[in-house]
Amino acid sequence: MSAGTIVLIVLILVIVAVAAAVTSMRMRRRAAERNLVGPEYDRLAGEVGPRKAKAEFEKRRQRVNGLGIRSLGAERRTAYTGQWDAAQEQFVDSPAQAVRTAESLVTAVAADRGYEVGDRDRLMTDLSVYHGRLLDGYRSGLRTTERADQASTEALRRALLGYRDLFFDLLESSGGISTAAAQAPDQVSAQVPAQQPWKQVTQGRHWKTRHQEGSDVAATRP
Repeated sequence: MSAGTIVLIVLILVIVAVAAAVTSMRMRRRAAERNLVGPEYDRLAGEVGPRKAKAEFEKRRQRVNGLGIRSLGAERRTAYTGQWDAAQEQFVDSPAQAVRTAESLVTAVAADRGYEVGDRDRLMTDLSVYHGRLLDGYRSGLRTTERADQASTEALRRALLGYRDLFFDLLESSGGISTAAAQAPDQVSAQVPAQQPWKQVTQGRHWKTRHQEGSDVAATRP
């Protein structure tokens, strides 16, 4: 085999390897983006088709990236965490008010980070870009809050959990997925007796895991 043939084979192998690496990277990025938007993308894709859904989310991404979303400093995060702890403790005596407070804290953190919160539908659309996988719980929480005085304690507990997931994801999203938001509600509810569901929101490790790492999401978030 001539030297020229060997060089050609090596060159082809290098090109194939580079192409495979690029393809793999694109696939991982798309998977990461799907993880971020979660069911929001699936819902939209079911309505308008994958191609239009992808274009719509790209449009949303460009808008959100233009808002100048900022990370919060340690002092602000600590202050918000204290407010959340107070609201969560309030759930024992006044679950409806605790849920209303939790909703307002989610809105406050979103506004502090740079989201426009005056229009709830617009806020929901903007949040779908980087927090979409948590919006189902947030929507459910909003519906429950609208009838908080008539809702059961269990419904209010689940609303608080939905708010909690989005609250801490917004609070911690200076980069990477929030480990607190990723904690399943079942992991919290397993810690207390089923006959006292209100205690489930006061005994969860909602903030202790904030320094844990391990997320493989590669997409860049504001």
